[in-house]
Amino acid sequence: MILKKDLKKVLLKQREDLQRDTGVKRDKKIKILPGRATIISGVRRCGKSTLARQYLMEASSVNYMRFEDINLTGFELRDFTKAEEIFNEISDRKSIWFFDEIQNISGWEKYVRQLVDRGEKVIITGSNANILSRELGTKLTGRHISTELYPFSYSEFLKLVRKEHSVSQFDRYLSGGGFPEYLKSKDRELLRNLLQDIFYRDIMQRNELRSESSIKSLLHYAISNTGRPTSYHKLKDLVNVGSVNSISQFINHFETAYVLFELRKYDYSLRKQIINPKKLYCIDSGIISQNAFSFSENSGRMLENLVFLHLKRLGKEIYYHKESKECDFVTKEGNRIKQAIQVCYELNPDNEEREINGLLEAMESHQLREGFLLTYNDEDKLRINKNLIRIIPVWKWLLG
Repeated sequence: MILKKDLKKVLLKQREDLQRDTGVKRDKKIKILPGRATIISGVRRCGKSTLARQYLMEASSVNYMRFEDINLTGFELRDFTKAEEIFNEISDRKSIWFFDEIQNISGWEKYVRQLVDRGEKVIITGSNANILSRELGTKLTGRHISTELYPFSYSEFLKLVRKEHSVSQFDRYLSGGGFPEYLKSKDRELLRNLLQDIFYRDIMQRNELRSESSIKSLLHYAISNTGRPTSYHKLKDLVNVGSVNSISQFINHFETAYVLFELRKYDYSLRKQIINPKKLYCIDSGIISQNAFSFSENSGRMLENLVFLHLKRLGKEIYYHKESKECDFVTKEGNRIKQAIQVCYELNPDNEEREINGLLEAMESHQLREGFLLTYNDEDKLRINKNLIRIIPVWKWLLG
């Protein structure tokens, strides 16, 4: 519980904070409707609250509560009633509600449901997809609009540094990633501390886990081996965990904290998708650079990770293809694979046949006439029989 007079001081201070500079305009659009809660979720420190504040700059009045504020320690579900009384006192017009990191308050969904049932406009941010989705599924069914935010894309990065594309700028983005605070400070320790925060707060504490050493080893191994096929049996033996089910649960916790994503091999059989080797990709190349144990073949897999994240930003349903050969990504729309993408740092005599044949196999398997081969800086077109392969630099594809 928190006293009303103390709560009022905090809310007035937070209202002032809401007006501070919102920085680079994000490419992401959000929608807000009466009687709906708009949910913005994503990894910690990727700019969720900033995106909301950018949208709310034109709003006439906002009821803003940031729950990671230490001054709201002790805030409970029943204190929402006090907060509403305070907002009614300090505002003479109907306001949009904005709750930042609301998952910190137990039972929050009950109050939000009350607001949306009254036809209020509500924006919510959160760093943990699982908690939000579980509570939304039970309490806000049909009452919410969900959107995910990621660290800065390459186009957003260029806007932040106020530069046009160049090789040096792309190299900086490729190695440093897109977390806004790091791009401004260039302090590498920030990315190491960020992963520690995600690990302890969004993975260990939130899921009440105990096997800290094994789970940390699993996380660092996955980050260090981004894009490599692996089986959960292998991971079980590697980190000395009792069962494959435990590995599956830990990977799920990594995904719900938005630090890693699982990519499955495409198959018409869901059972085969589940049992086939998986690939894991990381939320940000800067996290990889500063936290991986080692990263041989660094550049090619960094490019691959960038391509994966961009496909996620676009909302694509993504798989990898593997029969006798392998293709890095295929994207599905409806019941069909619509796109095949291969990624390598550069085409050379040692890899050309492997990369092209893997892409061609995916194209032929899914009856595609066009495929993409993304590289660091190569650009060309290849016609093989009736198939067209577009060789495009990753940076150009990202900006396109």
